[in-house]
Amino acid sequence: MKMQNLRKKFAKVALDLAKKDPRVVIIVADISHGVFAEFRKKFPNRYFNIGICEPAIVSMAAGLSKVGFIPFVHTIAPFLIERSYEQIKLDFAYQKLNVNLVSTGSSFDYSQLGCSHHCYSDVSLIKKFRGSQIFLPSSELELEGFIKRNYSKKKINYFRLTDNPHGIKLGKKQLSESCMSLSKGDKITVVAVANSLKNIMEVKDLIKNKNTLDIFYINSNKNIDFNKINKSVRKTKKLLVVEELFYKGGIYEDILMNLELKNVQKSEHIAIKDFVHGYGSYEEMKKKSNLNTDSILKKIKKILK
Repeated sequence: MKMQNLRKKFAKVALDLAKKDPRVVIIVADISHGVFAEFRKKFPNRYFNIGICEPAIVSMAAGLSKVGFIPFVHTIAPFLIERSYEQIKLDFAYQKLNVNLVSTGSSFDYSQLGCSHHCYSDVSLIKKFRGSQIFLPSSELELEGFIKRNYSKKKINYFRLTDNPHGIKLGKKQLSESCMSLSKGDKITVVAVANSLKNIMEVKDLIKNKNTLDIFYINSNKNIDFNKINKSVRKTKKLLVVEELFYKGGIYEDILMNLELKNVQKSEHIAIKDFVHGYGSYEEMKKKSNLNTDSILKKIKKILK
């Protein structure tokens, strides 16, 4: 399957919106100039490359938002969220202004550049702002739908783009749901968050009994249908949540808070527990964090014993 480039899709969606909505502006930190070439040509007064000074960029976006524009702020995840966190807090959360924060390089997509470019805690940080919306698209259809439905809402919208999408074909009807059921099983409830779905579906193919995994897919913190998960856990008594996020403050905590614990015999969580040191490929970083297919399969077998 051809690799989906979510950055290119983001640029196309932003261009489509800008043609209809004169309030749309793009602010970048010296990144993605190629994919925004057409936007820059058509709307030179609504495209700003401010350079590598992310906190200042966020504050500039707040000024634009205050006077009625709808800013999209785009750069690498750790610099957009972690480095600029105080500005997001003061300029958007306190002021209750609209912003669309669009990152690239989630978790360890920039694995070759080491820890300075890793970002696991971005979701947990943005979740601390009441009313914030976090979107974890892992396909072009997901990204387009999320942006078009939410870009103009007066909220902190965080769109976390990945360079390693799951590659699973999902229909528009499925994508209208906040908690998608992708496989029926009766032994263990497995919740795949964002691009971890790729490995979960690989695990499913490796298990001989095809009715083992009751698989759900979540790609946002918005309006998650926890009833589906509860219904599944009543049947399986076992839960595994897999997310390429920091183990504290991710989607797993949301699920636990809404889970009928009396029905759970075993509840497990695979996530990033500490800084991933060293350099290497994306797959090597996943293996270090037990997020690869083999590690997930071993965990499931252990839970089922």
